Amino acid sequence: MDTISFARGAPSPDLLPLEELADCAETVLAREGKTILSYGAGAGYTPLRELIAEWFGVHPGRVLLTNGGLQGLDLLARAVARGKVLVCEWPTYDRAYKLFLRAGAGILVASVDDRGVDPDNVEVALVGQTHPAFVYVIPTFQNPTGTTLTAERREKLAELSRRRTVPIVEDDPYSLVRFEGEPLPALFDYTGKTSIYMSSFSKTVAPGLRVGFMILPERGADQLAAAATDTYITPVLLSQAVVHEFIRRGSFEPNLRRVNELLKARRDSMLAALERHFAGATWYRPEGGYFIWLQLPGLADSREILARSRGVTAVAGPEFTAAANCIRLAFSFAAPDEIEAGIERLAAAVG
Repeated sequence: MDTISFARGAPSPDLLPLEELADCAETVLAREGKTILSYGAGAGYTPLRELIAEWFGVHPGRVLLTNGGLQGLDLLARAVARGKVLVCEWPTYDRAYKLFLRAGAGILVASVDDRGVDPDNVEVALVGQTHPAFVYVIPTFQNPTGTTLTAERREKLAELSRRRTVPIVEDDPYSLVRFEGEPLPALFDYTGKTSIYMSSFSKTVAPGLRVGFMILPERGADQLAAAATDTYITPVLLSQAVVHEFIRRGSFEPNLRRVNELLKARRDSMLAALERHFAGATWYRPEGGYFIWLQLPGLADSREILARSRGVTAVAGPEFTAAANCIRLAFSFAAPDEIEAGIERLAAAVG
């Protein structure tokens, strides 16, 4: 029996623009191979930094390119959060949580519901904290729940950031992966572009390229660029040049439309399969992203269920600091015809 993966928050191979990326790689190597195959600035490939700065209306000096979004989080955790207190969502991205713990940060939590993280919970968590490192949130198509922070809550969280002078770190790799509904401005815009914004091209181009980026206050950008240089000397300039060429030649938007259409079909297949096989359970309907957050009734233990499930994988709620009766289902990797079979197998394991 082939294993069907709902565990991997990654695009399936058929979503990757292989031929276009191969051509972009050939082009940039022929044009500037001697430069991009050598050491370079710790902040990354200058043309891509300039392009991202233009997108967001900031100075290129505020843009730091990293080896994937997670590398940026690691740099931030070690340079800013070490030994300090921070606030993050509950539940939250498991790898971010582990990085914060590894950096020795004290972690306070604010609950997430169908409207995203609750700013009132964030304010309660900050009571008595004089110099918190930051508030870490994934406001759009959150990992693991798939929920999106409402406009009202974005405004309230930005106001709280100003009033308490606590930075917001906005992790935003999914917002362009939208299938329906109207996009909201980033928290970065609500804060007047003073907060920290981070994203990557892993969900919109290809994860194996490992190209992430951060927009930081200028002093913070210099600090993290120095930390990046000390960590790996230079990021992967070849990958960054490939992404820049992919965007420059006009391939980014058509590819994004194609990817979103394919992901929408996967999401719809999973929602339909859940309706058929999971009576009594609840879940949020995401308007984009990669994930559906399944909440089983009663005292069901997702770890036990996944241990006895045959031929299907997913991630148990406790990995995200959540209740044991929750499971994160990624619909991005499995094909639509596999999703029905995988959900049926998972339901059989629930019993």
